[in-house]
Amino acid sequence: MDLKVYFLKLKNISFSSRTTLYDPYLWAYELEELGFKGWEIVQEGFQCLRNENLSKLKDIYETTDLKITIHLPFSDMNLACLNDNIHVAIIEQLKTYLEIASPFVELAVIHPGHYSPYGSLVPSKAWKQNIESLQIIADTAENYNIDLALENMPNVMQIMGTTPNEIQSMLESVNRDNIHMTFDIGHANTSDNIDEFITHCSSFFKHFHIHDNHGNYDEHLPIGRGNINWKPILHKLSNTNSMFVAEMNSLEEGIDSINYIRKL
Repeated sequence: MDLKVYFLKLKNISFSSRTTLYDPYLWAYELEELGFKGWEIVQEGFQCLRNENLSKLKDIYETTDLKITIHLPFSDMNLACLNDNIHVAIIEQLKTYLEIASPFVELAVIHPGHYSPYGSLVPSKAWKQNIESLQIIADTAENYNIDLALENMPNVMQIMGTTPNEIQSMLESVNRDNIHMTFDIGHANTSDNIDEFITHCSSFFKHFHIHDNHGNYDEHLPIGRGNINWKPILHKLSNTNSMFVAEMNSLEEGIDSINYIRKL
């Protein structure tokens, strides 16, 4: 396949910014004009869905053709938490966000858990808690007709889900029809296992996160600013209609990324 022809077909590019420090509902209407087909709302900070801003999201949903997805919160959240009271609060918060977003989204991204100082001493117990947490969230999502997409993680100590084997084991252990995978290409690059994920986990792929880095840590650079060789990777993923979400630090970086992809 001619790669230039392929990239003309890569139309499902969405935008997300986890570092937005001002009201994102003011610029979300610009996304379509800039060429984005979707918006992934991170449940953090000013983006976080609350009763007071639901009317803003409803207006965007009804007046644009943007495909809305959500990224469930990850700050202070650990699905493998072994403190019972804190774990209950985490699960309830995730359930609440699924309920609030349910009129507007069909897919929610979720991070796996990590090993706390205590959890690292009893890793099998922490792993079991992570699986059971994902089952609860998947069942809740199913009640709202939402697909859950488990994201692979960057190469960080104590975090779960950095390798294809771990992600595959989680998905198979959760054993729910509505749980799939968000393949984060930037994260995989920090572990030098992009090709391994594509080889072993492609049957689980439902959603993609794209951003660049130099392989050492999770920089979230615009596409083309790191060392990821995008052409062969996206060529291998050419048979999907799933969203490719540009996870950038600003809208300007998102524009740079979509322009880079258009020129490939």
